[in-house]
Amino acid sequence: MASRDIVYDKNHFRHDPKWSGRLGPAEGGGLLLCVACVVEMIDSESIAVGNKTSFSVRKSFALSGLSGVLKCSPGTLRELLRQDHRVSLHFISSLLGMLHSTKDPDTLEKADQVLIQLLLELQTELSFSFILDLIHKQLSDQASVKDLWPIFSFLGNLVEAVPDVAHTLVTQYAPLLEHLCSALLHPDDTLKASVLYVWLKLFGVAGGSAVQFLPTTMRDRVCVLLLETLSKAGNPQLINNCIGLLWLLVQQGEAVSVLMSHQIPCRESQSSHINSSQILCQDQEQQSPDRCPLPLILKKLLLSGDEMLQTTSAKCIAAILVHSPSQSSLPFIKADLPEFLFDRLASSRSEVLLWSVYSCLLLLTEDPLFFSQCHSVYGIESLVRSLKEALRLTNLEVPKQGLLLLTEILERQPASVRLFPTGPGFTAVSEAVAAGVSCSCLLVATQAANAAAALFKLNHQSRPVHYGEIEGLIEAITNRFSELSIPSHAHRRNSVSSFLLRGGMKRSDPHSHASRSEGFLFQALVCFHAACRLAEECASDPCVKENTFTAPSKHSQRQDSLDSLCRCLLRCCDSTWIPTVTRISEHVSNAQILQYFYSILSSQFTLLPSLMPVFANKLASSGFYRMVLEHKGLLCAGNRNPNLNASGCGFLLRLSMCLITHSDPVFGASQHDVEEVENLLLHNLPSVCFRLSNWPSWLCEVPGFQLCEYKGQRATQYCLLIILHLAMEQGDRLLPDHVVFSSVVRLLHSVQEQGNCFLPRSVLRSALYLLAMTQDKSPDLEGGPFNCVSKVLSSCQSFSSLYIHHPAILHFIFRYPALAEKYGSLVLELWLTKPAQYTDTGQIKERGERRETGTDKLDRETKELLTLIEKHPSVTMTLLDIVCTREAPLASQALHVLEVLLRGKRNFDVDLCTNLQPALLQALQRLSMEDMDNGFGPGHAAQEVDSLPLVLKLLCVTQANEPPSASSYIKMDGVHFKLFYHVSNIAGRLKPTSTESLLSALSYLYCCLTLSPVHCTDRAVSMLLSNSRLMDQLQRVLSSSTAPSFSSSTCPPSSLLCCGHLLLSSLITLQRFHSAQVFKSISWSLDSAVQRLLVQKRNTDSLLLASYLRLLQAVLNGDLVSPVVCISTSPGLIGHRPLGIEDGALYPLGSRGAQCLSVALSGLLLQKHELLLRASVNCLSSLLGFLQRRSPSTAKYVVCQPWTGFLLRCLLSSEESCLVHPAVLRVITLLLLHGRPAVQREVDLMRIMEAAQKKGLKELREEASQALRQLLTQIQSNVLEPPVGEEQRQRARSMMEALSSQTSEAESCSPCRRSGILLVGDVSICLSDFTVKTD
Repeated sequence: MASRDIVYDKNHFRHDPKWSGRLGPAEGGGLLLCVACVVEMIDSESIAVGNKTSFSVRKSFALSGLSGVLKCSPGTLRELLRQDHRVSLHFISSLLGMLHSTKDPDTLEKADQVLIQLLLELQTELSFSFILDLIHKQLSDQASVKDLWPIFSFLGNLVEAVPDVAHTLVTQYAPLLEHLCSALLHPDDTLKASVLYVWLKLFGVAGGSAVQFLPTTMRDRVCVLLLETLSKAGNPQLINNCIGLLWLLVQQGEAVSVLMSHQIPCRESQSSHINSSQILCQDQEQQSPDRCPLPLILKKLLLSGDEMLQTTSAKCIAAILVHSPSQSSLPFIKADLPEFLFDRLASSRSEVLLWSVYSCLLLLTEDPLFFSQCHSVYGIESLVRSLKEALRLTNLEVPKQGLLLLTEILERQPASVRLFPTGPGFTAVSEAVAAGVSCSCLLVATQAANAAAALFKLNHQSRPVHYGEIEGLIEAITNRFSELSIPSHAHRRNSVSSFLLRGGMKRSDPHSHASRSEGFLFQALVCFHAACRLAEECASDPCVKENTFTAPSKHSQRQDSLDSLCRCLLRCCDSTWIPTVTRISEHVSNAQILQYFYSILSSQFTLLPSLMPVFANKLASSGFYRMVLEHKGLLCAGNRNPNLNASGCGFLLRLSMCLITHSDPVFGASQHDVEEVENLLLHNLPSVCFRLSNWPSWLCEVPGFQLCEYKGQRATQYCLLIILHLAMEQGDRLLPDHVVFSSVVRLLHSVQEQGNCFLPRSVLRSALYLLAMTQDKSPDLEGGPFNCVSKVLSSCQSFSSLYIHHPAILHFIFRYPALAEKYGSLVLELWLTKPAQYTDTGQIKERGERRETGTDKLDRETKELLTLIEKHPSVTMTLLDIVCTREAPLASQALHVLEVLLRGKRNFDVDLCTNLQPALLQALQRLSMEDMDNGFGPGHAAQEVDSLPLVLKLLCVTQANEPPSASSYIKMDGVHFKLFYHVSNIAGRLKPTSTESLLSALSYLYCCLTLSPVHCTDRAVSMLLSNSRLMDQLQRVLSSSTAPSFSSSTCPPSSLLCCGHLLLSSLITLQRFHSAQVFKSISWSLDSAVQRLLVQKRNTDSLLLASYLRLLQAVLNGDLVSPVVCISTSPGLIGHRPLGIEDGALYPLGSRGAQCLSVALSGLLLQKHELLLRASVNCLSSLLGFLQRRSPSTAKYVVCQPWTGFLLRCLLSSEESCLVHPAVLRVITLLLLHGRPAVQREVDLMRIMEAAQKKGLKELREEASQALRQLLTQIQSNVLEPPVGEEQRQRARSMMEALSSQTSEAESCSPCRRSGILLVGDVSICLSDFTVKTD
């Protein structure tokens, strides 16, 4: 034999050349092949008897060469064998014989391969039939099949290589298959492994199509033999082939039935390599000798250490359960297979095994026995642990399947058996689910959200409840919302177009990101709804709500509490869920998503009732009424989506009732009205499933007679009115204003046409509100429509029950005179008394602070009334009537509005004060007549007592804001004089304790005397001086502050004493001017006044000090002599008797009193209070004038005292702006005038002139200009020693000329004298009394 050629050298020369062929190029050099030589080498066993080794090598060489030829030169051998088919058949027979006779494993493997390659090369039906016939013959003739395992292995390989052979075997060689079945009864494991290999290939090739033709009896026999073989198998190859065939069989429903129904005694395995399975089998045999062996077999495989066997076993279990879950689950569960499956989860990280076990357990959970035998309790810990590992794998289908299993267990677990009795177990499962929610794959996150929804059941909560873990899950789901894909408008149009073109209901691509986002959103909503339901259940269970295992002191501070969970739900809902769902619903309206969404919103009203008013306002103002109603009209019409309709109605009902009971406390306090609205909404919201555009037609329809008060078309119309009202209150106008207005009018008219003027009070209230809110864009009501509205309003017994605190109600009532006459006063009273009930606490507090501090900022109610008065001036008379006739709180509110109106000096009514005064006069006349005999004061009729101070106060406000050029002031007659008369009489008859009324009365009298020209006040002064009661009243006021019999609690307020001083000073001045007759003098202590200014000034109000100074100024101007006042003194002022010359000349002040008063005035001049500074300068001027007239030496002495020098130095060292103040200029002028040496310094006076020029002479006010001109006059009069230079004199002359021209221009531009009133606290101050006097 050549080294490379496949020939037998000894015999080759005898062979016909036609059986030889050279492989390679035609010119030679290729490999030589001789078929005859190859056949002889395979057949000629006798030639090698003496040398078996060389024979085996020769055979192996021949087989290797043939294998190479068949691989490298396909077709060559086929052409040689085609010359005579007998040779080819003989060649096949020889190779098959080698499989039976050869013992060498390598040679057997080569022979098997060459035979398969040869048959594939020939590809003739004859060759396949021939080989099958030979095999059948060998099986039939052979007494023992033990040595035929290579034949079976070859047959299996042949079926795998040539699938058609399987079909031939099944259809034409049934006897051969019988032999294959019989061979499985042989005890040899290797033989059974090869036979099973054949069956494995028969059932597996071409998808098992050939097995379809296998006789049923044959298939059933194979199933039975397989079970028996597998139960005793100990050889790994045999086990692998068995389990492989089992996997193929369990995918066929009929085979599964046979496998599960066959029962054999469970015998001890003869050669099992799994000791634990042997023990288990023995135990099962003792318990039940007749039972299905398959579950036990599969359980044994699960216990093996081979992961592949475990995986295949799990897959087989799953396949069996898929085909017959009801029949198959029971044996598996009774065999405790779930426990072994859970154990595999705890010990494996294989993706395939985990997925397979998850699938098995998922199918087993469909049987209630799985839970009743507590398999779920046993394996939940292993499942949770495996989920955490599965989430780290790359194949995300595994954790998805595991989460699905967890979901099913949580859903199906009986409530009586707890899965997580302790906290660590619940924490572990929460962490696993949270990790799933945070997974990068949205599908896994969706399944995790599904599991979380199942976990949020009360029976799954540990004790104490771990609310913090639930919060963590909710927040984890919420955090995923930022990744959701929201379809754009263009995407939505494309989707709709493609839907119409398809003409079907084909769903969008489930693998698209938008579809996955929608799926996650839906499952997240289901989970959130489950969390809300859990919170509601916990709130209703006191034991769970309080977490009794937690220290009570920590309940309020713990984050892990029910309240914290409820707040978390509301926070997430408000910040993330609502914006996300509303944004998505703008593009795609999914009924299921909206159903859960509205249910979630509805739940919030139960969980945190205290926070719902703000939440409800936010929802309603964000357009949720419109959104829900549009979804109902779009998706629920025609009885579609009843669940969505129910959840939407439930949400609208809770939202509406919350708005009604909290935004309108008065209405909410009426239980009947609240129940009425609730019943209307409850029974009619479900039928409101039409678009908003159809609402007007519904409102205008005339329904027939309805039996039930809360059901029917009319009730539905009432429901629509209430919804329109509530939505409009929050700024959501569901329909155009003019449409609402006309629809409401038509509805009211329709009700009246049916002969029923009575409407439910809540409906009539909504109708009034809608008419008021839409009146601006609608025509006026006239004729029939107006009569209809008026009649309907009159049908309500209490108009206040219809009132809603909104400006539109005011404008609607006063827009129509008939309504204003009937309801105007009542509406104003309600407007003034109810604002606090419709305003939050912060606004109420702010309003109170504004009124206490007297700020000019107006509250909302006052602003609206001012706007109303601007449109309807008659409102002022109604307010005045309220001031005069209503109780104090209400009258005070009305007075406040009139005060603001008068002080605002608006342009819409310049004669407002003139119009108010006659009404005020009538009120005073009525009060005077009613109380002529009894006197005013506490203890009289409450209404009058309350109204008098308010009327007087309003009179003062009117006086202060009346134009000073009014003719009535000039003449002091007409209404003004009558008012003056009645006020003076009332003031005299007031009781001392009526300080508020007395204060206003004295203030009014004082201002009337001061504001009127002096020559017009003769009658007024005489009338006051002749009113003994008034003089007595004034005496009591002045005496009570110093009388020792009066305690501090009964002393009059400083404001009243201040008014008394000012009125008395005016009486003294005017009495001296008119020489009026005095019938009764008033006693006044000069000593007390000086002591108050000198010693008690720190404890005395600045305004009161100013009033003392004004009174001192008046008496000093009269040289301390006046018939109006009887001045008393003391030795502290005039010294002891007999009096000296100076004390006598200065009586009752005395020289010592003059010095004390001078010191007091010097101290007061250094104060920063403007009125006090002016009053001090004027009083100092009067004092120096009095001293100059009575005792010039004393005047000189007072001016030259050290305290006067200190005062001067302080004034001259002030800022430049202070140097040109009229009071400072007047003080310096007075000191110059009375010869103060320290003033005679040119540098100081020049500094004053420079300050005036620097500020600008034109910028100086009239007071400052006059004071500066008087000072410059003193400079010009050569009072300075030494005199000023000519340059400075010329400078002073120029300044005087500029001031003179400026004064003349000001007088020509202001021909009318203007005297103003300054309100300081409760005291009205006439500014003319505190103008710096320069004459």
